Amino acid sequence: MDIPDCEDATSALNSFKATTIQSGHTVLLRLPNGETKGFKVEKDATISIGRVGSFRANELIDHPYGLTYEIRGKELSVQPPHTLQEVEETDATNELINDGEFVQPLTLSEIEGLKKSGVHASDIIKAQIEQHANYSMKTEYSKEKYKQRKEAKYSKTFSTVEPTIYNVCDHWFKKDQNRIRDIRPDTLSQILNLANVRPGGRYIAVDEASGLLVSAILERLGGDGRLISICDVDSPPAYPVMTLMNFRKDVVTKVHSSLNWATAQEDYTPVAAVTQESSSEVGKSERHRIRLDKRKNAADTLLNAREELFAGEYDALLIASDYDPLEILQNLIIYVAGSGSIVVQSPFSRPLTELQSKLRLDPNYLAPSITESWLRRYQVLPGRTHPTMNTSGSGGFLLHAIKV
Repeated sequence: MDIPDCEDATSALNSFKATTIQSGHTVLLRLPNGETKGFKVEKDATISIGRVGSFRANELIDHPYGLTYEIRGKELSVQPPHTLQEVEETDATNELINDGEFVQPLTLSEIEGLKKSGVHASDIIKAQIEQHANYSMKTEYSKEKYKQRKEAKYSKTFSTVEPTIYNVCDHWFKKDQNRIRDIRPDTLSQILNLANVRPGGRYIAVDEASGLLVSAILERLGGDGRLISICDVDSPPAYPVMTLMNFRKDVVTKVHSSLNWATAQEDYTPVAAVTQESSSEVGKSERHRIRLDKRKNAADTLLNAREELFAGEYDALLIASDYDPLEILQNLIIYVAGSGSIVVQSPFSRPLTELQSKLRLDPNYLAPSITESWLRRYQVLPGRTHPTMNTSGSGGFLLHAIKV
């Protein structure tokens, strides 16, 4: 097996995805409270982020990802990177603090008046701290947490998030994990690792996780390789996850093709393709000729995708679907090359245990095994590193086998 050069793989990935924000991109913004939201960036448009404020989209175009901005009026000001400060230990405790309604003399109406008068968020927080009756009694850690809560409430800053598959998967898992079949970033990395997804590889994917699986494979391929996805709709599905990845459409078209379950059958007879003569008939309107040409291109694309699938010799089959995994395997396993990997994901263990028991009896599959990824997040801060109080219960289950 030829191992691709790292520099070549990096340059291919950069050509596959823009390194700066462009008009038409859907960009993830991280808000002061830590939440991420996606916004479409269009030239000369205005982006509104609720209470944080609004600004002109042109302020982001051609800027790199990862910068932090502050909204001032309708304009953006780039902020310096935030650094962690060492917190000094003191003898203070929170034991005798009573956080009642009278410890903060600054009323809500007064705070709203300060905001309307244009007072900066840092000055509002400073005023709250100065008038807080028990602030000096808090520990240094509590003071830091108090400041962070107020910054999340009054700050008008946000950061652009680079559209990597990790960031996009984490965003969707927190937003609606059911739509991506409970696939956490660590589970997704296990899927790609078990399937040995790499640049130059050829893969078949059955993706009902809103396009998360397809997007992850495309990012790994970096514009070099081949991916055939099987879906249950007539036209290529509009994967919501792929929208946030901002892939170049011309490169995706060369690497990725989509078939539905009907067109993926060898005994299926496609609708007769429009002939070249019919698309150039004399007397037809230009609009009619364009429509005929589009139909012919779609028919040619479908025919080529079918021929590629039926030629077989794919490196792996990746499945994340609600359909019976055994039936999917029986339909698609003939197109996977020998020693190719099969990876099946499910939010529940029972479908995979039933599949495993059947594969163990089939000599065409080697070592079918089931794993469940487990993740524990940690808060990493100077003097305050510890596991987070809440964590997700499961990122789903994986079955891996090798075709003999």
